[in-house]
Amino acid sequence: LLTMPTPSLILVPARFKTGKLYTPLATTSDGTVLGASGDFNVTRATTATRVNASGLIELVASGIPRLDYLASGGTVGCPALLVEPSAQNLVLQSSDYLVSPTWLLSNLNSTSGITSPSGTNDALLLEATTTSPRLRQNITLTSGTTYTFSWFGKFGSISSGFAMNVFDENSTSYGSGVCQAFNLNEGTLGASGTVGAGFTLQSAGMENYGNGWYRCRMTVLMGYTPATPRVGMRIGTQISGGRPLGVLSGTVNLWGAQLEVGSVATSYIPTTTAAVTRNADVVAVSGAVSGAIGQTEGTIYAEVDMRNLGTSVSIMNVQTTSYVSGTVRIETTASNQLRIQIRDASGTSRLDNTITTPTISAGINKIAVGYSSDASGVVTALNGTIINTTTVSASFGTLGANRVYLGTRETAGFQDLFFNNRIRPTALYTTRLTNAQLQALTT
Repeated sequence: LLTMPTPSLILVPARFKTGKLYTPLATTSDGTVLGASGDFNVTRATTATRVNASGLIELVASGIPRLDYLASGGTVGCPALLVEPSAQNLVLQSSDYLVSPTWLLSNLNSTSGITSPSGTNDALLLEATTTSPRLRQNITLTSGTTYTFSWFGKFGSISSGFAMNVFDENSTSYGSGVCQAFNLNEGTLGASGTVGAGFTLQSAGMENYGNGWYRCRMTVLMGYTPATPRVGMRIGTQISGGRPLGVLSGTVNLWGAQLEVGSVATSYIPTTTAAVTRNADVVAVSGAVSGAIGQTEGTIYAEVDMRNLGTSVSIMNVQTTSYVSGTVRIETTASNQLRIQIRDASGTSRLDNTITTPTISAGINKIAVGYSSDASGVVTALNGTIINTTTVSASFGTLGANRVYLGTRETAGFQDLFFNNRIRPTALYTTRLTNAQLQALTT
C-alpha cells in the first residue's frame, strides 16, 4: 500500500468571501499551522460572470473568487476556480438586439422574453420573414489584430442554426468577410467561407451551456482595416461563394454577443451603451506561506480543466516578488506543451524544460512536479504517467520563494501569462515525492 505524506498547503476551490479564497490546510515544514496566513487573496476590480451551481450565468461582484460549475455537456459539476486575463466586450447592447441604430435588423420578426443562459427572460427569438434574414452591428476592426466573436444560440425551428460573420459591408453590400455556420440542433460546426484576402478564419468552436444553448465562437485575423466593418449573423447554415445565404423561414434564439481582442472567448461580459472591460483575476498568497514551500526540495501539484488551448499560460507559480528569482513554475506553451522552470534565489536559471510529448489536452489534466537541488533531480507526472525526468544545471541551495500564484505570474509589480481556464485542487509538499507517489497523485 502506497503511503502519501501530508501536503503543506492544499487549495480546493470551495469556501470564499470577498477578496479571499480559504485554504483548508496550510502548515510550515516544522508543523506550524498558518491559519488565515495561508488563505489566498483574490483581486479583480470589476464585476465578472460565472456559471453557478444551478448552471446559470450570473454576475458576481468585484473581488469575488469565481467558482465556476460548468462541466462538459452543459451540466454542472464540482466548482473550479476561473482565472482569466482582462478582456473587453466591444459589442454594444450585447443582449438587446432591438436597440436601433446600434443593431440593424433586416427581414426578421422578433419575440422578446425568451429564457436565456442566465435564467432570466432576456433572450430574443428571431424569425426569418424573407430571404437574407440578418442582424448586424457596426464595429471597429483594426488591421493586424486577432478578434474572437462569440454568441449564445439555441435551436428554434426549421432552420438548423445560424451563420456568424465578421465583414466589411462596403456601405451597401457584403464586400469582404469571413463566416462560420453553427448547427444548433446537433451542436456541430457547419461550413465556413471567406470572401477577399483581408479576413482569415483561424478557428471556430461550440460549447454546450445546457438547456439547448451553445456558445458559438469564431476567431478572425484582420489583414486590413475595413472601411465599414461589421459583425452579425444570418439565420440558416448555408454558405455560398464565401457568404452566408440565410433562409426564407425559420427561427433562432440569441443572447450574449461578444467581440474581444485575442484568440479566446472569455467569460461573457454584458454591455449596454458602451464597451465594458472585465479586469483580470489575480489569485495569490504570500508572506508566511514561505514555510509551506519546499525551498531546497518539494512538489507542486495542480489539477486543471483546460477549455482554451493554444496559448502560453501560467498554471502554478512559486516565486519571490519577481518570477525571475526563487521560482518553480508550471506553464504551457502555445503548442500545448508543459514547460517547467526553476530559478534560484539569485535569478540564475537552473532548469527551463519544455516537454514536447505528451501535450496537454482539452479537459481535466493532473500535473505534479517533484524537484530537488541534488541528484534526485526534477520529475514531471501527467495524468498518472511519469513523462519527464531531468536534473537541474547545478545545486540551487535555497529558493527563497515567499509566494504562490495560481493562473498567473508576477514580474516587476504586474501579472502576465493569465491562465484563461479553470483550476481545480492544488497542493504543495515540502518534500520531493517519489516517482510512485507522483504517479498516484496524478492518477
